[in-house]
Amino acid sequence: MATSVTEVEVLRQYIEGVMQRADHHARGVDEVALPMIGAILWRKDADQEIRVLKNVLWVHIGGNRYAFSYNHDTGEIEMRDGSTQGNVKYAFDNSVSAAQVKTIFERL
Repeated sequence: MATSVTEVEVLRQYIEGVMQRADHHARGVDEVALPMIGAILWRKDADQEIRVLKNVLWVHIGGNRYAFSYNHDTGEIEMRDGSTQGNVKYAFDNSVSAAQVKTIFERL
């Protein structure tokens, strides 16, 4: 199933915001954010939309719902199970390589 243009635009706007914020106070995630976006597009469930609400990206992968958001205290992008209060499944910063992002998303 093809990804809708509007969904890609939502994702583009989200990453644009992440990259703009990275210039000011989130420099520790500016490099990992781009491979993460590619991995999200690659692994998202075809029958589910990507949504962004209040700086949180929501996506279904492998039938599970994940919330991605920037944690100002840790300086990481957190991937949480089910909700913004769910367990942190993974935390991403620039120390996580593109190869590691690929491996993480392959296992979802």
